[in-house]
Amino acid sequence: MKIAFVGKGGSGKTTLSSLFIRHLAASGAPVVAVDADINQHLGAALGLEEAEAAALPAMGDRLALIKDFLRGSNPRIASAETMIKTTPPGEGSRLLRVGEDNPLYEACAREVELEGGTVRLMVTGPFTDADLGVACYHSKTGAVELYLNHLVDARDEYVVVDMTAGSDSFASGMFTRFDITFLVAEPTRKGVSVYRQYKEYARDFGVVLRVVGNKVQGQDDLDFLRAEVGDDLLVTVGHSDWVRAMEKGRPPRFELLEDANRRALRTLQVAADATHELRDWQRYTQQMVHFHLKNAASWGNERTGADLAAQVDPGFVLGEGATAPA
Repeated sequence: MKIAFVGKGGSGKTTLSSLFIRHLAASGAPVVAVDADINQHLGAALGLEEAEAAALPAMGDRLALIKDFLRGSNPRIASAETMIKTTPPGEGSRLLRVGEDNPLYEACAREVELEGGTVRLMVTGPFTDADLGVACYHSKTGAVELYLNHLVDARDEYVVVDMTAGSDSFASGMFTRFDITFLVAEPTRKGVSVYRQYKEYARDFGVVLRVVGNKVQGQDDLDFLRAEVGDDLLVTVGHSDWVRAMEKGRPPRFELLEDANRRALRTLQVAADATHELRDWQRYTQQMVHFHLKNAASWGNERTGADLAAQVDPGFVLGEGATAPA
């Protein structure tokens, strides 16, 4: 299952995504965690020391390797240089599985021991001074989009992506790549403003959007969120001494997380698992193609000097039955 955590800066989305990742790891499920935020804090939230987190291999720095591997023997893609972030797979492309070993994971992922399990952690890499004036952060998150476009995931395995804050997620089609999107919102006007943007943008794409109320301190906060987001409100989370200790770098054992917050994490997993029955690989592939053609026409063809519409394989549908070259 592919799961996104979104929200405005400071909403607590990285903290909540890290708690959810810990919850899944404790259950023994296969998990890939991806930090796609411009502020790279997921590694630290998962318990890595600052130096360890800084040493994680950046997907954005390995785009050439990622493209070359995913292109495989697809005859519609002339070269890795003509691949853009939205390039869809086709016959001959290499497809990815959550639990397999492959050169992409070897180059871009690191295993993190967590709550008795092991999580694969990947990061886009931070926006740096060197990027100013010459690059856009979305070129780095493009590595994540390519990964998701070529991923064939199944029930009871999870890819959890901590997305960039605010509405930047709509700079490409990546917001349609998920089975469910958890929008973390505080009980304030600013807190629900991103929800309204997401709801409006995602309306025509079948995006499953549920709101997680964070920093909820009482009935008044709960009533406010219910009035603002209605039935999209899935669960709320309040103060946590466990999280406070974690943020100080001294997390207690995960089983000591407050009962109410443990129940909230189970609610998130149940909601994510329920979306498996809604999966429509045909629509998923069509949306992939839609955004690729849109990007090709607006900037991709000019940037690469190629007709990127020709990369679309009209007979290919990504899905659990899709095959890839050895």
